[in-house]
Amino acid sequence: MKPNIHPTYYPNAVVTCSCGATWTTGSTVPEIRTDVCSTCHPFYTGEQRIVDTAGQVERFMKRLERRQTDAARRQLQQQVRKEADEAARRARARGDDPEAAAAGVLAKYEQEQE
Repeated sequence: MKPNIHPTYYPNAVVTCSCGATWTTGSTVPEIRTDVCSTCHPFYTGEQRIVDTAGQVERFMKRLERRQTDAARRQLQQQVRKEADEAARRARARGDDPEAAAAGVLAKYEQEQE
């Protein structure tokens, strides 16, 4: 080994978690601080505890909620389009105005939204 190029090794480095758990290990730094350890991590404890760092959880939950409502709205619009197309097809088969039939389905949808 070359002299004076390796970091100092601390065989009794203390690791401290934010939950209060501490243990000793070997490291190149004398003291280590961590947010989550095996004592408080949800995988090991079986409970769901959210560690919020600068509002990231709230932003994620808002984004998730917005995506879910957008998906529900798109699904409803697809269903209305499908019903309007079906009504237009039936009207065409009867010899009626297909645009009027489709407009009737869309008007029904508009009334339900109000």
